[in-house]
Amino acid sequence: MPAISVVMPVYNVERFVATAIQSVLDQTFKDFELIIVNDCSPDNSMAVCQAFSDERIRIINHNQNRGLAGARNTGILAATGAYIGFLDSDDFWHPEKLKKHKAHLDANPAVGVSFSRSAFVDPAGNPTKFYQMPSLTDITSDHLFRRNPVGNGSAPVIRRETLEAIGHVVQFRGDIEKRYFDSDLRRSEDIECWLRIALSSEWKIEGIPEPLTYYRLNAGGLSANLYQQLESWEEVASRTRLYAPEFVRSHYRHAKAYQLRYLARQAIRLGDGKEAGKLFIESTTCSLHPLKNEFSRTAVTGIAAAILYMAPRLYQFIERAASETIGKLQNRRIQRDLASQ
Repeated sequence: MPAISVVMPVYNVERFVATAIQSVLDQTFKDFELIIVNDCSPDNSMAVCQAFSDERIRIINHNQNRGLAGARNTGILAATGAYIGFLDSDDFWHPEKLKKHKAHLDANPAVGVSFSRSAFVDPAGNPTKFYQMPSLTDITSDHLFRRNPVGNGSAPVIRRETLEAIGHVVQFRGDIEKRYFDSDLRRSEDIECWLRIALSSEWKIEGIPEPLTYYRLNAGGLSANLYQQLESWEEVASRTRLYAPEFVRSHYRHAKAYQLRYLARQAIRLGDGKEAGKLFIESTTCSLHPLKNEFSRTAVTGIAAAILYMAPRLYQFIERAASETIGKLQNRRIQRDLASQ
């Protein structure tokens, strides 16, 4: 049996899936299997997948579209590795990702979810010089509720025991099926799973400093649909309330304020100053926790939204001037964190 199983759902990613697959095959750690789950993709994605010839690749076909969570569940059930990594087929990995995560999990038996920082790339796969820079340690359930430090579904490698700790059996269309990710969700299935691990098990969630995941920005994708993201976060809160009502009661307002601030930043990235300002005001109305605890980050978000709305050309000038500095600062922090390991 391989040490690591890699689960890759595939749906309508003809342009990107070859890069994703090749990034797995190019791993310096070779003891893996790649499970590709065809979620009834309507395009030429599967022809691209089938063109690869490697005995470590297995393809599983769904007879109905189940979404990202459902496809991951299918892959987990088919996996044989002690560790399970997830790669969304429009993202790709650094060649040392599996090696680094296996070393991290081997050295830290209390860690159930090992994730990496992520480097943003544009739709063509070119680096943007920006990174997701979350906290890497001391990640608590309330921290997870406020934000998603794992960042995206292509960042984590997870122990099988950790997933089994939250696995549950449900009835679906007359059949019994086992779920790990909530396949009734079509968005926010990642954070729902990480939060359930934190609240329902003793496993730790911990990150490593290297940006080993390349996360593709796509303004036409889910990231552009801000209010659907908010609705899906509310659904996660509702589902969490069923098994941890006191936790949700204590943290809901503060967590929603952070979520609204995040969406304001997304609106800024999409160039919509009016929507960014509206979301920022909703955030501060919901709770002042982000302003009190992360004053600089919160204030910068509000100022950026205001400038983008009132003087978009000035904002574009400031953004261009600041982007190089921000990228350098993030890179220095990564190097500092690596040196302190």
